[in-house]
Amino acid sequence: MANGTGRVVLISGASSGIGRAVAELLASRGYRVFAGVRAATTFPHPSIDVLPLDVRDETSVKACVAEVYNRVGRIDVLINNAGVNLVGAVEETSIGQAQALFDTNVVGVLRMIQAVLPGMRRQGAGQIVNISSVLGFIPAPFMAVYASTKHAIEGLSESLDHEVRGFGIRVILIEPPYVRTRLDSNAAQAERRIDAYAAQRRRTAAAITRNTDAGLEPEVIAGQVLRAIEGRYRMRRPIGQAALLNWLRRLLPARMFEPSLRKAFALDPSSKIAGTRLPNQR
Repeated sequence: MANGTGRVVLISGASSGIGRAVAELLASRGYRVFAGVRAATTFPHPSIDVLPLDVRDETSVKACVAEVYNRVGRIDVLINNAGVNLVGAVEETSIGQAQALFDTNVVGVLRMIQAVLPGMRRQGAGQIVNISSVLGFIPAPFMAVYASTKHAIEGLSESLDHEVRGFGIRVILIEPPYVRTRLDSNAAQAERRIDAYAAQRRRTAAAITRNTDAGLEPEVIAGQVLRAIEGRYRMRRPIGQAALLNWLRRLLPARMFEPSLRKAFALDPSSKIAGTRLPNQR
């Protein structure tokens, strides 16, 4: 379609960052935008309706989707953007923290998808856009649980697309690199602090901060979302540096890819335990 006139979009996590940039861009292109937010906020564009939405709460999700249908009778595009981050080593992360992260980043997406699918099936068309990450297909030391949630979204999205394309519904994955949003600056920290990880954790956290500060603006990602929903269908849409990393990860053997990845996260060039023999190992 040349523009979004008449199309209805629901966006989760729309109060700031990528979600807000997408809401404002789509509204400027003629879409009727419903911005789901946890805390009250305002938008300057009259085509954006703000609705309370907490993706961790099934009642909130159902009420938000029902309100959109009550007002306009359809949802053409769902954009799952709500998400949180967590920084720390796997050993330092509590099970409760990991469960909470998955509840927002994965189960929250599932709640939203399940809430909109009946309506999309009835109308015989729809698009579900999941905001993933470059960390959905590469490792992320000291953000392993966050990366796990994005890997999960990748698998969920690809599987879902096979289930629903027969109803005229397609699933799209947006895979940004580092973006200048509050997701990283406001990231929760692992509950435990283990001294053995302290020095490396500091170096990696500093590298993540540098990469985020030099990252893309949310408006760049918003432009890619617009192209994804208006252009020729393609499921995976890696953006900027993520596109190069996706290509290199598939092309290069691990022994060639991993050194550059370790350098990017300010990790030691090689593991101290590389080649260490286990007891009774020859």
